[in-house]
Amino acid sequence: MSDPKSNGANTPRNGANGAAANGNGVNPEKDLGTANLPGMRGDHGEEIRVQRGMFGANNGGDTSGYGGLVRPVRLPGAATRPYGGWFDEVADELEGALEEQGIVPGNALEKTVVDRGELTFHIEREYLVAVAQILRDDPALRFELCMGVSGVHYPGDKGRELHAVYHLRSITHNRLIRLEVSAPDADPHVPSLVAVYPTNDWHERETYDFFGLVFDGHPALTRIMMPDDWQGHPQRKDYPLGGIPVEYKGAQIPAPDQRRSYS
Repeated sequence: MSDPKSNGANTPRNGANGAAANGNGVNPEKDLGTANLPGMRGDHGEEIRVQRGMFGANNGGDTSGYGGLVRPVRLPGAATRPYGGWFDEVADELEGALEEQGIVPGNALEKTVVDRGELTFHIEREYLVAVAQILRDDPALRFELCMGVSGVHYPGDKGRELHAVYHLRSITHNRLIRLEVSAPDADPHVPSLVAVYPTNDWHERETYDFFGLVFDGHPALTRIMMPDDWQGHPQRKDYPLGGIPVEYKGAQIPAPDQRRSYS
């Protein structure tokens, strides 16, 4: 078994050793440098907005009783080498495979984030399919399983308000990583990964339905939960809280952000 404190270059690529060393696909390296601290700790990371109140309601009274709460909302910043454990091995293999295909790694990889013991590659959306294909097929990577795509909406992240997040698992090496791509509200298009990971069919439809991300190349991109004629995307943060007025014993219950304020 390899020494869990060794760097990525010395970590065996054997699946059995990898499974024993990392337990459940989690990086065994625990020595976090200052630059790798999670974005919500201290002043590290990229601040995208300042939230006031418990839920950040800004079009009505704060009903939580925490109207005086003020905190910055930060996204984790890019990590610096060495990332630790097998993270460096995966990053090296991915960058090498991109170069073999004539793709400059710096053009495809926007940044690499190590946060809370997890590895995330932020990918430029035009290279998403190529990166996913490499991660699936390269023998040293073998991320055979995509566990779906989730949407995230950051209204304060100007120019990249919509994010698509993919969780990839290597059954061969017992590893788990994340891919993330972003798109602006004005151009909410992301390439579909159904051709690489066919099970993403339903997940992409759900993300389109709830967040409005358009997956170019999807075989049948239609709503999956809401009616076809539904207006808007219910899980976006600019969607009205409460949605449809609820009647209770003859009284109309207003949406949460329209109830009386306790502040």
